[in-house]
Amino acid sequence: MEPLAWLEWFGSLPFAAFLRRNVTAYVFVNAAHILGISLLLGAILPLDLRLMGIIRVGTLSELVPLLMRVAATGLALASLTGLMLFSVKPAEYAGNPAFLIKMGLLALGMINVAALHRNVNWPMAKRGATPSVTLRLLAGLSFATWLAALLAGRWIGFV
Repeated sequence: MEPLAWLEWFGSLPFAAFLRRNVTAYVFVNAAHILGISLLLGAILPLDLRLMGIIRVGTLSELVPLLMRVAATGLALASLTGLMLFSVKPAEYAGNPAFLIKMGLLALGMINVAALHRNVNWPMAKRGATPSVTLRLLAGLSFATWLAALLAGRWIGFV
């Protein structure tokens, strides 16, 4: 299936048509998207700051389990609602430079999460060991990437 055909198909799905016709539903989906982003960043950024040593409150062994669950919940909610919002104008969003930058940054953020979790020092840091330089650098990249994705997302409506 060609990309344009896929976009047309996705935009023709019933929930996409429903959101285009129902402003109230669109507002609720948009608000849920913002809630998902808030949960995601509200969990990731403090964890990144703790890994970088900027915040010293709480141990990683205490913080990681809760913050990872909150981040995963936020990611799931933001992804689901993001797809729903994308379906309203898929061809327009697919051609929006800010949207494309946001998607690239989200991919980079997820790759960085995988790299952090696969790092040999991550299990030790979760148990309370001082984070390695590599973990600190990955946390800094995470912090910058997720904030840049947030900014790119806000930029979508202005380009």
